[in-house]
Formats: sequence, C-alpha cells, structure tokens
Amino acid sequence: MRHCSYLWIGLSGLLLSAPSFATEHQSNTSASSEVSRLESLKQLKELRVDQFKVDANAAQSEELKDPLQPLNRQVYAFNEALDRTLLRPVAVTYSEKVPEQVRGSFTQARKNLDEPWNAVNQLVQGKPLRAAKTLGRFTINTLTTLGLADPARRLGLDSEDESLGTTLGFYGVASGPYLVLPLLGPSTLRDGIGSIVDSQARPQKYMLDDHDGLYWGEIAWRGVDTRARLLDLENVLQGDKYAAMRDIYLQRKNFEIAQKRDADGSSISFIDDEFEDASDLEQEKLELDQ
Repeated sequence: MRHCSYLWIGLSGLLLSAPSFATEHQSNTSASSEVSRLESLKQLKELRVDQFKVDANAAQSEELKDPLQPLNRQVYAFNEALDRTLLRPVAVTYSEKVPEQVRGSFTQARKNLDEPWNAVNQLVQGKPLRAAKTLGRFTINTLTTLGLADPARRLGLDSEDESLGTTLGFYGVASGPYLVLPLLGPSTLRDGIGSIVDSQARPQKYMLDDHDGLYWGEIAWRGVDTRARLLDLENVLQGDKYAAMRDIYLQRKNFEIAQKRDADGSSISFIDDEFEDASDLEQEKLELDQ
C-alpha cells in the first residue's frame, strides 16, 4: 500500500533536515556546545560494525548504548521544537474541547484493532493460550461495543501489547544502538525495523486502503490523542530529558522482554512506576508509522 511509502519517504526527508531545524531552535544551548550537522556526520563515519550489534540497556555506557548520540540529540531537539510549536498546542485544545468519554472511546478502539497483531506475535513466541485470550478480547469487545469499550477486561481478559521488535527481542535478537526517529521518537535499530512490519499489520491499513483522507486523518487523530494523554506527565522528567527518555525506553523494553520470557524481571531495575506512563510516549509515537 502506498501510504507507508509516503510516510517513510517523508520521515527520511525529516531525518535529513532535522539537525538544521533543531540547531535553529535550541535557544537555551550555547553556540559553542552545539554539534553541527557536518560534525555529526563525521562522527557517524567513525562508527564500527560491532557497535550495531550491541544489545542496548540503560546500565551501559553512553558510548556503547548510544553511539549515534550526536545525531540523535539533534533529531530529539527537532521533535521537541515541533512539539512546542504544533503538537502540544493542538493536544491541549483537543483535551479541552473533546469530551473525555469520546477521547477514551477512540483510544480503546484503536487499541482493539491492534489485538489481532498482538495475537500473531504471541503465537510466534510460542504462547497459543495467550494468543487465544487476546483473540477472545478482540471478539468480545468488537461484537459488544465495536471496540469502543473494554467489557472483556471485566471478564479477566487483560490486554497485552505486542510488537515485532519485542518478539525479536524475545528470541534474543540484539536491539542495536538507541535511535531517535523524527516525529516518532525513541527507538532502537531493532524496534525501528520492527515498526515497519508492524505498520503493515494494522487493520486500518487495509480498511482505509482506498480512502486516503480517512487514513491520514486517523493517523493524525492517533498522534493528537497520544500527545493529549501525556500532558499530565510533562513535569515528570527533569534535568537532561534526552538521557532520561533514552534510559526509560531501554529499561522499559528490556523489562517487557524479560516478562515475555517468563522471567521475574527482578534483575532489571525499573526506574519508577510513575515513569511507566512517560515511557509510553516513545511507544505511542512509534505507532504513528503504523
């Protein structure tokens, strides 16, 4: 379907332009400390092949988990500038003008449409009972409320979010270095590639195949809805927000994979429960490419 091609072509262009855009908007950073686009590219040329084989986690040194940091920080600054000037104002208006019940129904509906792909990932992970439970959730919620509510949860059928990146991690595929994507935010090389496949698995892709306006409208609504649900968490992160978001993302991802492997996760120090929702930011942003 042509939608995904358009999106990734656009993201590629943003990736090339992001450093320049970010440099123009980093008013709080002194000129002497800014890394120019040219310098970033020069540093990228020094990367070794073995640096892309790392299985990144928050406890590692920055050189190991984040060798792309010069470029990542500029893309992060671009995302932040875009958020300040466009995404946040729209999200605030959306939160104020659209009733909470409507917002909640939309969030539930789009999560419900993700359930079939969740089940596929669970089957690939060798967990047929969990896959059956997920399909049961999808069937009950779709037949009873068209996915706009979650009566299945009251029956003990809780949602379990899955992605190809998590499934690959379940089988021991290294994450690769930390990566910040234009618009989409925190990721890794593995999860970034996985998100391309995830984007082809969403029912909306096929349901709206011949309706470009509805397709892009749904993507825009998804992004605004995601941003609106994170408004209350803006003051959680302090200090170097780039580093905080990176470590939250890596810890959260490793914690999720440990759970999929039926590990107790006790060896993984999760930063703080209140950061769990904050780390949803990178996960939800990745959905924008789906």
